[in-house]
Amino acid sequence: MKKLLLLVLLMNGLFAVAQVPGGQMPRGGGKPANIGHLYGKIIDADGKGIAEASVLLLVAKMDSVSKKNKDVLLKGMTTKSNGEFNLEELPIMGKLKLKISAVGYKVFEQEFNNLAMGGNFDRDLGNIKLESDAKQLETVVVTATKPMMQMDIDKKTFNVEKNIVTAGGTAVDVMRNVPSVQVDIDGNVKLRNAAPQIYVDGRPSTLSLDQIPADAIESVEVITNPSAKYDASGGNAGILNIVLKKNKKSGYNGNIMAGIDRRGGWNLGGNINLRQDKFNFSAALMSNQMRNRTTGTVDRYNLGDIPVNVFQDNLNKTKGGFLFGKVGLDYFVSNRTTISASVIRVHGKFKPSETIDIRTDSLLQGETISRLSERISQSSREFNALGFQGGIKHNFKRQGEEWTADFNMFNGKNEGDGLYTTNYYNSDKTIAGTQIQQNLGDGKMGFMTIQTDYVRPFAGATKLETGLRAQINNTENNNENLIKYPGATDYIKLSNASTNYKNTSSVYAAYVSFASTIKTNFGYKIGLRAESSNYKGDLLSTGQKFKNNYPVSLFPSLFLSQKLENKQELQFSVTRRVNRPNFFQLIPYTDYTDSLNITKGNPDLVPEFTYSAEFSYSKTFKGSNSLLATIYYKHTTDLITRYYDTAVNEISGKQDYISTYVNANSAVSYGSEITSINKLTPWWDITLNVNIYNSKINTDNVSGTSQDAMWSMFSKFNNNFKLPANFSIQLSADYQSKTNLPINTAQQFGPPMSQAQSASQGYIKAFYGVDLAIKKTFLKDNKASATLSFNDIFRSRKTDQYSRGIGFEQYYYRLNNPQMVRLTVSYRFGKIDMSLFKRQNMKSQQEGMQNGMQMQ
Repeated sequence: MKKLLLLVLLMNGLFAVAQVPGGQMPRGGGKPANIGHLYGKIIDADGKGIAEASVLLLVAKMDSVSKKNKDVLLKGMTTKSNGEFNLEELPIMGKLKLKISAVGYKVFEQEFNNLAMGGNFDRDLGNIKLESDAKQLETVVVTATKPMMQMDIDKKTFNVEKNIVTAGGTAVDVMRNVPSVQVDIDGNVKLRNAAPQIYVDGRPSTLSLDQIPADAIESVEVITNPSAKYDASGGNAGILNIVLKKNKKSGYNGNIMAGIDRRGGWNLGGNINLRQDKFNFSAALMSNQMRNRTTGTVDRYNLGDIPVNVFQDNLNKTKGGFLFGKVGLDYFVSNRTTISASVIRVHGKFKPSETIDIRTDSLLQGETISRLSERISQSSREFNALGFQGGIKHNFKRQGEEWTADFNMFNGKNEGDGLYTTNYYNSDKTIAGTQIQQNLGDGKMGFMTIQTDYVRPFAGATKLETGLRAQINNTENNNENLIKYPGATDYIKLSNASTNYKNTSSVYAAYVSFASTIKTNFGYKIGLRAESSNYKGDLLSTGQKFKNNYPVSLFPSLFLSQKLENKQELQFSVTRRVNRPNFFQLIPYTDYTDSLNITKGNPDLVPEFTYSAEFSYSKTFKGSNSLLATIYYKHTTDLITRYYDTAVNEISGKQDYISTYVNANSAVSYGSEITSINKLTPWWDITLNVNIYNSKINTDNVSGTSQDAMWSMFSKFNNNFKLPANFSIQLSADYQSKTNLPINTAQQFGPPMSQAQSASQGYIKAFYGVDLAIKKTFLKDNKASATLSFNDIFRSRKTDQYSRGIGFEQYYYRLNNPQMVRLTVSYRFGKIDMSLFKRQNMKSQQEGMQNGMQMQ
């Protein structure tokens, strides 16, 4: 029955792609809000500002007596001493007239229709000379609601703020509903079967997805082939840019939210915004407490001289959460210049625990010898961070010309401890002996980023973009391992399994891109980025030093766009990117913290380079229906991938399996992807995404043989229903066929004690998942809402993996938080003022969030 329901959902979506119906736009709609904004500066022939000039805005209304249109005063003011004027809360529809006068100058008048363009309700009129004709105010188009998908020449934007399945959840839940994105049960994301970079508000992020509240996310930008504007480093899977909601409202306003799930986890948060004259003050506080439960098994066969089978039955429980607070202040120096500053404080604490029942069968002289043991793990991780953000944005009088500068500094401390107790049993299940391993650790991190960007538009759609960026990171870590062997009374420090280290890494970059059009229908964007980086590290316990300097490398990008008739468009892009090994992948230190998951760095790693090409076709149909089809190809040299190897365990003194990193010869992936968004009726819309792909990693240089390439499919299907009485329902499903393990070069957040899997030596079995949510809005203007969501209804969103290598085979199964039920309520208040959004520099607003949370 479960598989039948999934099949019906997917077939329904495929049928919708084939039909692409011309749905109807809902009729009616409320009165357009007064959210328009006009500002500018009145100058004389010498360019000096004219003070006390009269600025009037008139609206045409029908006179009831004469039955003719008559100009009626809507807004009025006099210019400041520098000649600036500012008119807010204007209607975005209708015919308006601007009238400016001053003693000794000619009267300036300008009529225009509709205030906004493409949803941008701000208009900077620039410098207006009263003695000469001013530029005609361009007519604009107003879009009442944002489409679910927006296409740009180098990215796709999916608006998710109305996604009710994710209410009360985290960014992990949001990503499960974004086309093209795959999410495993640990919250690690894949984009076309490889790990992407995570950005927050346009900046690279070290923030884990499960520490970003879903209610704070406005949209997700999927950048499968990043241009020169973005960091070249980061691997071969592109970028996911999470755009957070910005408070764009005047006066005082905000919202509060709270939620609880069936395991006792809860979330609580709120924000408030105060704006008056030249100042805007904002504050936010969010807390998320988790109660996670994961079950799983590991079945490993060691095929040495003495064949051994180790079977583990795992139960993991994690309690903990984080508290995030932010205070910000924006100062509007003028209509065109804004200075912003904010302080961020983050605190988090997690207490994972795990029980593993272990059965070890050894074949000795034709006889199977069995041993039973149990490992009980108790650990704690805590981090505290404090950050500062500063930024400035200046809009020039030329429409679209702007300069921004950001400065971000973040520092944090972390500490943790772990106690691993292993009981060894006799055949009668009495305890034969107990071994205890203790791990103690602490560290600190520091991040500093400086960036500046400049945009210069020219005639038509021609635009020049350029920028500089410097990022410097410092890390220090102290780690100590102690062990008490069975029968012993004292702990022994394991010097070979303990280490203290520190490292400094830096990246310097500059980019330039040029975009234009030919005959309005053909567009192009050419970019070039230059990057250099270096790192140095010290193993304090041994005195060893490591360093590497990567010279300047060039990363070109090319994007082409051809618009066709009937709202059709073709796009082509090609780029080059790099992924440099980080210090943790290079350091030749073996981490014995978890004896069942031993890891080691490889100092011989070299950077990997990826060449990507994409070709897309898009079509917009009548009634908000759209279709996007893409074929893509990626080739990576010297791919950095996890790999299982054998080495002597410094704790046990025996041969053991260790997860390390190697450079594979190369990796190739290619495939085709279709995304369809359809409005079937005024009350039902669907989104379908299907990705069929092939991937292969060439490890001939490591193991002598490579894993066979494999064709796989990944699909998502979302349904949204608008029902009477302000009810809405969302039903979504996803399916992943059997696939090779992902080209996973990024170290992403996962639960403690989870075992690493080799990307070059295995596959994932097929799985699927279904989610459902019901939402009810109420109170005046629907300011309050309650959402009840059900995730992984059929307990089917699992991880079932197989990996193999020289001398071993392993089967690995895990299931995390199935059939989760969550109730979330929220209340909003305030009124809209889009002018704040235009003048603020939002690029650095969340940099502290990005750096502050991964301190464990």
